[in-house]
Amino acid sequence: MRRREFITRLGGAATSGALPARAQQPGHIPRVGIVWIAPESVVGPFHDAFREGLRELGYVEGQTIAIDARFAEGKLELLPEDQINYGTF
Repeated sequence: MRRREFITRLGGAATSGALPARAQQPGHIPRVGIVWIAPESVVGPFHDAFREGLRELGYVEGQTIAIDARFAEGKLELLPEDQINYGTF
């Protein structure tokens, strides 16, 4: 009887809190990349609204999220051909 009791308790201990927590690694900041096709002067208000929306969701740029924005200035030839999607939304 002692052996069964020991095995039962050992199994219970192994499954009840001995699992590692899956917390976010310190120093890791999620990164969002965005490519705007139009010139920055045209899409600037949309980019600002995007950043504001993230702030409303609780993200703080540079602390809890990083945003990498690129502007193609209306030159589609700068983008790789296989990454251009001409589909409709």
